[in-house]
Amino acid sequence: MQNSTLKWIYLVVLSIIWGSSFILIKKGLVGLAPIQLGALRILFTAFFLLLIGWKSVRTIKKQEWKWILISGILGTGLPVFLFAYAETEIDSAIAAILNSSVPLLTLLLGLVLFGTTFLKHQLVGVLVGLSGATALILIGASINPDQNYWYALLVVCASVMYALNVNIIKRYMQDISAIAIATGNFIFLIPPAVILLMYSDFFNTVTLNTPEVQVSIGYIVILALFGTAMAKVMFNKLVQISNPVFASSVTYLMPIISVSWGLLDGEKFTIWQFVASLIIIGGVYLVNKRRKAI
Repeated sequence: MQNSTLKWIYLVVLSIIWGSSFILIKKGLVGLAPIQLGALRILFTAFFLLLIGWKSVRTIKKQEWKWILISGILGTGLPVFLFAYAETEIDSAIAAILNSSVPLLTLLLGLVLFGTTFLKHQLVGVLVGLSGATALILIGASINPDQNYWYALLVVCASVMYALNVNIIKRYMQDISAIAIATGNFIFLIPPAVILLMYSDFFNTVTLNTPEVQVSIGYIVILALFGTAMAKVMFNKLVQISNPVFASSVTYLMPIISVSWGLLDGEKFTIWQFVASLIIIGGVYLVNKRRKAI
């Protein structure tokens, strides 16, 4: 199958998988603390990836391991905890919509740090998208006074890290297989995840025997297998066969899935939040629209 077709298939499948991950995080937090959720997500994912990708790690060259480490920290290591803590205070749908700013941030950071070709309408798209994100946070804070919308900044921080990671993969890891990148990432993340889990009192017998904890662990297993292990490999491949901005545009479709799950789970979503979401999506559209470079 040609890359021009394959990249669209990857984009749609990833949007469905990652769009569903926010509600899985929410369900996982019912019985787990954010630090436990993040650590378990890393460890379950590492287990799955090592089963299928251990041999691929041998293809990584010595000088490439530093980029594998950086990619692991920015693409998974810190964001999994940031999203977990964010969703203790804000709705899963709002977290997903804010995460749709990744393409805009990918372009902005690409321009500033990686010398990406500058397009005038893309800069306009960045400004439009960021204004939509700001409006979404302010509107959410006004209609959900019981929620601490300062936690939305954790999603923004995670989105910046995702944007950096996309540019790094495209610039420095183009020749490494997608499965090798993902497996290598998690090799570095296993030790800190184990330490965090040990100090979180997770292995307390009373805690593990609680029904809420057991159900939450089940949600995290699903999240790790599909939302992290499988999706990371697919995303790495998508970056390699397309470009950073197109690959990060997976967040363009994710809110449709996440908002649907959120509404089914009883989350509030007003017309003004919908308008702010459209502004973000409009910014993403401008970023991806093809025009002549200046």
